[in-house]
Amino acid sequence: MAISQASDITTPTLDLIKHGLNHARTVNADQELYNQIKGAGTEKEQLKKAATEFESIFITKMLQEMDKTVDKEENGLFGSDNKYEEAFKGIVFQQMGRDLANNPRTTFGFADQIYRQMEHLVK
Repeated sequence: MAISQASDITTPTLDLIKHGLNHARTVNADQELYNQIKGAGTEKEQLKKAATEFESIFITKMLQEMDKTVDKEENGLFGSDNKYEEAFKGIVFQQMGRDLANNPRTTFGFADQIYRQMEHLVK
């Protein structure tokens, strides 16, 4: 199909695509996170949620970088050079980042600092 034949797509098809996009729950993880922050309530609550998510992302990235420095044996958790191991570790690091950032006993304190520095900018 050549690009010039793009007119083969009918208006009802385009309407269905637009309807699906407009009513899709989320586009990706970033959109889901944005929706969670916007739904947090007042602007101060949104700021608190955004600051906590920032800390969570920072911790996740730190854990991923730390993992790169660890000596690894030939056989990993799921065998030799398994593609699923990296995906699994990414999920684990992301959850650890969230858990550490959201727990008052384990937080690094970035979220609190960000919130206090920006609190005067929101209602």
